[in-house]
Amino acid sequence: MQTSALPDLAHTDTKPVHWLATAAAMAAVVAAAGLLQPDGATATASASEHRTGARHGAPPAAAPDPAGVVFPFDCSGAGQTVADSAPGDLDGDGRPETVAVVRCAAGSGTPPSGVYVLTQKSGAAPRVVATLVDPAQKLTVTDFTVRDGRISATLLGYSSADVPRCCPDEEESALWQWKGNAFVRSSSAGDTALSV
Repeated sequence: MQTSALPDLAHTDTKPVHWLATAAAMAAVVAAAGLLQPDGATATASASEHRTGARHGAPPAAAPDPAGVVFPFDCSGAGQTVADSAPGDLDGDGRPETVAVVRCAAGSGTPPSGVYVLTQKSGAAPRVVATLVDPAQKLTVTDFTVRDGRISATLLGYSSADVPRCCPDEEESALWQWKGNAFVRSSSAGDTALSV
């Protein structure tokens, strides 16, 4: 048997300089790996930004502008007012829609609201694709938001024709979400589907 000229287990007798050299080598490897990543491997863009515009190299699509859209209800010559609006990708296709709360431009009182979903194809005018609240329901919409593909609002209404139009006596929270090929409304009264 041949004996080694080195002491047994020479690698277990380390000095601090060995640990420092190992740490410096590991840091260099990690830094080199970070610098040599392909362009698409950055983690700065969110998934929705990537899905909206980076897929085709185009800038993200703009949400439809409700100004100038003629909404499907009659104000008897009083004109229509967009009381509130918010964009959001409601159907997950990477293109934003706009949800608009609209009412007649009455000089006084509280005219009923309508809630409409607008979409817009490239180069075309915005168009209404869904009515979530019809003004014929005689509801006032408050606390309106669009967030994470969901539309939420508080609906104020009247229990009878005897209740003054200034003072709604019924309140309901509503939430709409696109499921399959319809906007599904959730509320305390249950779920209803509205196909487009």
